[in-house]
Amino acid sequence: MLLNLNILDLAVVDKLDLDLEPGMSVLTGETGAGKSILLTALGLALGDRADSGYVRPGSKRAEINIEFDLSKAPLVSQWLIDHELDDDGQCLVRRTVSEDGRSKAYINNRPVNLQTLQTLSRQLVEIHGQHAHLTLLDADEQRLLLDGFADHAELLNDLNACQQNWRLAHKELQQLQKSGSDQAEREELLRYQLEELQQLDLENFDYQALADEHNKLANLGRILGVGQQQLDILYDNDQQSVADMLGHVIHSVGELSQYAAELNGIVELLSDAEIQIGEATQQLRRFLENQEADPGQLSWLENQIGVIQRLSRKHKVPAEELPALAEQFALELNNLSHSGERIEVLQADCERLLAQYRELATALSASRRRAGDELQHRISDAIKELGLPHGEFLVKLDREDGNEPQRNGLDRIEFLISTNPGLPAKPLAKVASGGELSRISLAIQVTTSTDKTTPTMIFDEVDSGIGGGIAEIVGQKLRRLSLNRQVLCVTHLPQVASQAHQHLFVAKNQNAAVTSSTVRKLREDERVAEVARMLGGVTITENTLAHAREMLSLGGGEA
Repeated sequence: MLLNLNILDLAVVDKLDLDLEPGMSVLTGETGAGKSILLTALGLALGDRADSGYVRPGSKRAEINIEFDLSKAPLVSQWLIDHELDDDGQCLVRRTVSEDGRSKAYINNRPVNLQTLQTLSRQLVEIHGQHAHLTLLDADEQRLLLDGFADHAELLNDLNACQQNWRLAHKELQQLQKSGSDQAEREELLRYQLEELQQLDLENFDYQALADEHNKLANLGRILGVGQQQLDILYDNDQQSVADMLGHVIHSVGELSQYAAELNGIVELLSDAEIQIGEATQQLRRFLENQEADPGQLSWLENQIGVIQRLSRKHKVPAEELPALAEQFALELNNLSHSGERIEVLQADCERLLAQYRELATALSASRRRAGDELQHRISDAIKELGLPHGEFLVKLDREDGNEPQRNGLDRIEFLISTNPGLPAKPLAKVASGGELSRISLAIQVTTSTDKTTPTMIFDEVDSGIGGGIAEIVGQKLRRLSLNRQVLCVTHLPQVASQAHQHLFVAKNQNAAVTSSTVRKLREDERVAEVARMLGGVTITENTLAHAREMLSLGGGEA
């Protein structure tokens, strides 16, 4: 259950701290007061996409915090434990949106990605939007509603996993069968290309080392000539070698140090340099003495590098990737050599998976038919209560054409409605008017929600397009729905508002420099005044107030 909603600097909301109670809560206020921003805040906290437009002008970031009570949601508590996000049974969700549009999400003060937040949210809150009647016309949405009502998620998951495995096996089988006609030609080409690559001694292949050695041998004359010149400069020139001149400097500065002790440090540094030059000279001399021109090795390197570069250009890959290419050729050649065996295995797999899929699809169809019979009975009863006395709702299931396994089964699901006696049922889009569709949608949402375990359900103006006694029935249904879960409803109808256990009022403050909205829980007398406003409009009479008290009394609230 949703315990608390805290908002900072979100659009028209400067600061809000709202405690929510069990049962049914309604949210009312003048049009444009900011009722929708609360649902926006909840949506953001539950994982909706964020952007900089949500940040209140003049603020650096918006922040939404929500707290849940999990005492009646053991599966959610276990989910938090499994994902190492538990914190002594509490569930705190925080979402921030910065002025540059970037957002961060936290569960129990631990950072999480958006997918994790959305996975948790789906177990805690279910939101029914005011345009739900439009999505209801979509075939996929109708299938999802029926499958959700049937509660056969495990069966559906097994079927989709089987279909995916069949699809992969069938695709590989088709590819192997298609390539069978030119298999011999492909095998011959692969063997030739593999032999061509294997001449490179692939086990010890190191192109960079070959290139480095070739570069050294190709420039050996310059290395020896310049290297000997530097030896002369460093040590071998008796008259002006670096070592000789540095020795004179050390001697001269050393004599001066008897007059200036500060020069002793310089003498030490120069002496270290003399040692380093001596060691460098010895290493350079040994290097030059060990170098020997090898025309045969240079010729071999030039030939080998030429072969490598030619193969690199031929296969259009960097030289360093030639060994990996050879492995790829070898694997493909092996697969082709054993393709006959693989085809037999894949054919057996496809037949086995197809039989398994058909068995699962048959079970799924049977489950859908059972659920469809129950669902159409419940929704038909609800439609009649909502002012369509002759309304009949039907769930039609037909078999899809074709024998190949399809995702989500082989059933074509369609919701049909008949609102007048003697007329055949037709698809929703072809029969129902706007007002009728709103009532049918509400009947479906309320009916399919009774069997769900989601602790909190939010209805955003789903009662639009109805009024009078029908609106009162809608309120009663929502209140009945709140007996075993929390219901939050945004409404303009006094008949619905009078049924609530808690009444929240949204008001806009335009006196400040920046417009802001506030939300507060109404006291008993304030609630009478608000229901009267919803009933009477501009002029509130004593009769209107008396009517409001009566509605609250009959609806279950106090007057």
